[in-house]
Amino acid sequence: METPDLPALRSYHSWIANETLEDYSLRYTARSFRRWSPFVIANTALGGISFLALETIGASITLSYGFMNAGLAILVVSAFIFVTSLPIAYYSSKYGVDLDLLTRGAGFGYIGSTITSLIYASFTFIFFALEGAIMAQALKIYADVPLVLGYIVSSLVIIPLTLMGITMISRLQMVTQPLWVGMMMLPFVLIAVKAPEDIAAWTQFAGLETGSRGFDVLAFGAAVSMMCSLVVQIGEQADYLRFLPEKTPANRLGWWSTVILAGPGWILIGGLKILAGGLLAVLVLGSGLPRPAALEPIHMYIVAYGYVFENPALVLFCATFFVLISQIKINVTNAYAGSLAWSNFFSRVTHYHPGRVVWLVFNILISLLLMLLGIFDTLEVVLAVYSNIAMAWVGAIVADLLVLKPLKVSPGFIEFKRAHLHDINPVGCGGMALGSLVSLTAFTGILGPLMQAYAAPFSFLVAFLTATLIGFATGGRYYLARPPVHPSLGSEPSAVLRCEICDHGYERDDMAYCSFYERPICSLCCSLDAHCHDACKKSHQDLETSRSRYFGGGFTRRIAPHMPQRLLKVAGVLVALAVVTGALFLLTYRLIDPGEDVPHLDNGALLLRIFLALLPLLAISAWWIVLANESRELAERNLVGSLEKLYETREELTRSERLAALGQLTATVSHELRNPLGTLATSVAVLQRAGGMAGERERNELDRIQRNVRRCVRIIDDLLEFSRRPNVTMVPLALDAWIVEQVADLRALSPVALELELQCDRMIEADGERLRQVLVNLVQNAMQAVLERPAGGAAGRVRIETACEEESVRLTVADNGVGMSEEATQRLFEPLFSTKPFGLGLGLALVRRLVERHGGRVVVASRPGEGTRVDIFLPAATAERPHVA
Repeated sequence: METPDLPALRSYHSWIANETLEDYSLRYTARSFRRWSPFVIANTALGGISFLALETIGASITLSYGFMNAGLAILVVSAFIFVTSLPIAYYSSKYGVDLDLLTRGAGFGYIGSTITSLIYASFTFIFFALEGAIMAQALKIYADVPLVLGYIVSSLVIIPLTLMGITMISRLQMVTQPLWVGMMMLPFVLIAVKAPEDIAAWTQFAGLETGSRGFDVLAFGAAVSMMCSLVVQIGEQADYLRFLPEKTPANRLGWWSTVILAGPGWILIGGLKILAGGLLAVLVLGSGLPRPAALEPIHMYIVAYGYVFENPALVLFCATFFVLISQIKINVTNAYAGSLAWSNFFSRVTHYHPGRVVWLVFNILISLLLMLLGIFDTLEVVLAVYSNIAMAWVGAIVADLLVLKPLKVSPGFIEFKRAHLHDINPVGCGGMALGSLVSLTAFTGILGPLMQAYAAPFSFLVAFLTATLIGFATGGRYYLARPPVHPSLGSEPSAVLRCEICDHGYERDDMAYCSFYERPICSLCCSLDAHCHDACKKSHQDLETSRSRYFGGGFTRRIAPHMPQRLLKVAGVLVALAVVTGALFLLTYRLIDPGEDVPHLDNGALLLRIFLALLPLLAISAWWIVLANESRELAERNLVGSLEKLYETREELTRSERLAALGQLTATVSHELRNPLGTLATSVAVLQRAGGMAGERERNELDRIQRNVRRCVRIIDDLLEFSRRPNVTMVPLALDAWIVEQVADLRALSPVALELELQCDRMIEADGERLRQVLVNLVQNAMQAVLERPAGGAAGRVRIETACEEESVRLTVADNGVGMSEEATQRLFEPLFSTKPFGLGLGLALVRRLVERHGGRVVVASRPGEGTRVDIFLPAATAERPHVA
């Protein structure tokens, strides 16, 4: 028996299936979607360097530690970011993956990279909040807009600009880039021309905290640690570089130029902006404003445009306009990158994906909450804490890309699919965990002031060395859980394969073979599946062996199954929550330091600030719980659907067994029946030829015997035909001409008028004899339905139509007979079901089988008393279509 194609098990909302909205947020970027030129990608990626937090960082470290320490820190960190970002940009561009997917295959594993998605999401909403606060400050100064309203406006304006992903963002950056570049450069050119002495004063500026113009080891380290938070900016660059077309001999120069300039090259311009921030901060202080004002970009550029225009109103307008453009250009990127990071995080945690747009709004709401908490006032502390974890993450990735992959310890490609990855890879996870732990310990001051100042660089070093050592120690065996190729997926990378779970087409690089469902599956369906529990990666026996090896055979026999794994999971979650909560309380403690000017801070204010600091964590937890519950409900619905399909399959198997038994019985009995039927038919023929010896009554009885003999023979033939697998020999067939020939034969025997309406001039590939069985069966059924109509009314008729669809042809047989009920229509193709008392119920079942053997489908519509319409859809012939035997 032929196994029919199973229907799609998963369907997505229209906006999730629409990649113009989704931008391949959870998957490899298909070659067919990488339609932008290298110039457009480079321009879009570099549009993000407009963020004014760079000027704020430059102002902060210059005012605190002086020009000498800040300038050296900017040079060192810029060179460091360029070197560490280059391999990330290269692999992201080459394999069409964002930073999250790259992290999976660069030493972290499928679940291990979940925590890095959270780190990256934190980067996006922290800097979104900083930029939004900068915009609100500008609106406050220019139009006296309340800060809270400014926060809301700066957040909401980004949503419509980011909905369509790179499609809209690339257009926005293309339009605004020339204007932004001109407005950025103009004031600094005039400062250099009109007031070179101000630049000289900047280079001689002594830090307000150090009080010295010379080099200070601790001040230099503190400046470096603060700037190290920018190392994750390469993630936002990679989010755009993944859309870069594949490298070819024709675009080789443009491809490499884009990878370098739009990847690590962002820091070349970014470093200049950090220096510019220090210059403008010194100028703001020189104008008589206090230090807090010198850290606000709106005040910086009011002073800067004062060198361009003399009219104060024009100066304020230009400074505000420049801040607004800069904020919008960067925050579309922050919001976009955050939506990708949250999509990846929650899809693995909950096996549920409501769509990138949902996480876009969620990320902006988190950023708005941080603005309301006053994140701009805590810039130095926030970035210093964040940089310790970010540097550990990047250190582990760079160790894999620069050391382990070139030495072939790890696979030379980026594997991102759940089906092929271990959940946890100790290389990246171990390196990042140890690096973060050591650096955060150093940051508290326990290891001394020197280690506290250099905590972030030390974090990178520890993570880099640890990941490298673990990689060599494990031999890279935790990178791939199983071979990433399967014969069913073919060998052509650009081939489009059909996912048999969601029924969408994807390129081979985005597909895997699912041993649980025993069919090809796309990476998104694989990620969201809640049933398989990674059955494709490790057998139950392997798990038991591993458990016994680590815990001891005698020990495992005395405890409940899976208890060690369960305890490890609980411990891991507990440690993670403890670390996050501890970091929040540490941050809160640093923020609520009342200083000398504030004599007292009551408990109410203290608890309120702690509560507000915990709100982002509570928000994330709330989303986690809600989506986890929705995922559970979805899994239950899928389970019910699977049980229903199992029931249908069981019913189909029962029918198949019954038909198989019927076929065996028919084959045995048909031989015994054909002989007496043949004898009876011969005897009737002899008697009919001697008709002169019989009266009219006897002749009628002979005719009745002959009709029933033919009916018995037809029943035997139908049973034999249905019990066999029909062979189909495809040949090109002109459908309309073929129908004309068949109808010519049918009209001679038809008691009902046959009408033709043939409007299809296409060829089909079909077995003419099998297709004739289909047509004759349908026409005979239509005639019988017409003849059963009550007397009177319109004349009975049977109409045969053809029409051309997009990629198929339609053959229709319609009548105005007695029609059928809805219940009968639903059961019409069931074997042995018939609406006629004398029918066997195999004709239409055979029709559907023959049509499906031709690659087509049958649709029936009927209403009692009005007639029946049967539509057959067959594929149109193509030059590439193979012949089926």
